[in-house]
Order: sequence, then structure tokens, then C-alpha cells
Amino acid sequence: MLKAGLTGSIAVGKSFVLDVMRELGCRVLDADQTARKVVAKGMPGLAEIVGAFGKDVLTDAGELDRKRMAEIVFADASKRELLNSIVHPRVIAAQDEWIREAEISDPHGIAVVDAALMIESGGYRRFDRLIVVWCLPAIQLKRLIARDDLSEADARRRIAAQMSQDEKKEYADDLIDTSRGFDDTRQQTEDLVRRLRKLAE
Repeated sequence: MLKAGLTGSIAVGKSFVLDVMRELGCRVLDADQTARKVVAKGMPGLAEIVGAFGKDVLTDAGELDRKRMAEIVFADASKRELLNSIVHPRVIAAQDEWIREAEISDPHGIAVVDAALMIESGGYRRFDRLIVVWCLPAIQLKRLIARDDLSEADARRRIAAQMSQDEKKEYADDLIDTSRGFDDTRQQTEDLVRRLRKLAE
């Protein structure tokens, strides 16, 4: 099985690329969903977060208040590192288990794991290929403001808190530029999946 990591900065269009890869028959795992599971109510990951950050990060229903958590960690690099040290090992373990199961059921297929911080966490080293999704910085800023209803200053701060797109691109085996919209991105993704299939065979 060909194991591919998919990554990219905030609001560059990773989810769309992942959806197209799923449509084309790749097995895909969204790290955001995995991250939600490992910090769900009743999970040890959530208890550890509450131990580190206090009960203020919980909603009235006892679940993680993701908006509040984002405000805290995007404003403070040391708190961001602390959160990542709790969440990342759990996410990686869940991904590895998913990959093992995918490999058993589809040995000649393509497994794609999407994770925003795959390079920063070192998790990308577990994959045969690293796909980096990117777009022009002005487009990224516009998308983030629209998607998360942020002020321009807040959006710029969130972008600046991550590894730069140029730096991420240096790690890539394959690049997908989403700057020119959905149709162009779909075409690039279809071309990439064709190449990956040849490698998987």
C-alpha cells in the first residue's frame, strides 16, 4: 500500500483535495476528525487538556471548547506546544492503527492521511509521499477571514503562528496549488492520483 501524507497551512484547501482523493478511490483519514475523537468527552486526552489548561476550556456540556482553545494557543506559542504535546502522540497512534487496517484490506491501494501539523510534528516521516497543498498568500488570507469570520489582524496572526507555506513546500514530494479555484485543483488532484496509482502498483 502506498502511504501518503497530505498537509498544508490553514485555509489553503486541504479538505477539498482530500474529498477529491476520496472520490477517486483513495482511502482517506482526516486528522481533524481524529483529533476531535482523541479529545472527545470522556477520553483521557480531554482530561489531560483540562489538567493543563483548566476547566475554562470546556463548554457547559463538558466538551472541549475549540474556539476558546484556539484563542489561547494562537496567542501563546508555549501553550500551543503544550496542547500539541498532549494531542499529537494520540493522533499519530490512531493514524497508525487506521493505516494498518487499511493495508490489510487494500494492500495495493493508496492511503492518505491529512494533518495540518504533519511536518512540524515529524509525523510526515512515516509516509512514502508527502503532498503539500498551498495557495497564494493573499488568497489564503481572504479564505481564512471568510471561513472563520475573523478580523484581518486575527487571520494574519493565525497564519503567522504556523510554519510558512514556502517552508512546507520544501518538504513536498508533490505539490497542489489551489489558487486558481476548484476546477483547476480537481484536475491537479486527478493527475496526482494517477501518478500515485502507478507507484502503488
